[in-house]
Amino acid sequence: MYLMYSLDDQGNRVYTLKKITDDGKVTKSAHPARFSPDDKFARHRVTLKKRFGILPTQLPAKPL
Repeated sequence: MYLMYSLDDQGNRVYTLKKITDDGKVTKSAHPARFSPDDKFARHRVTLKKRFGILPTQLPAKPL
């Protein structure tokens, strides 16, 4: 049993253990993705992010 969530009308997370809510919405996992230090594809993800300009250093600065 994994902790799942769905969004309510105001955009707040509503946590549950069900895969589908009573009103038919599919829930999402509340747990982060697994991380492996032996990630074979990290180089490819960084290359794609550089190509499309979405690395954190390439994004515009957030206003304070």
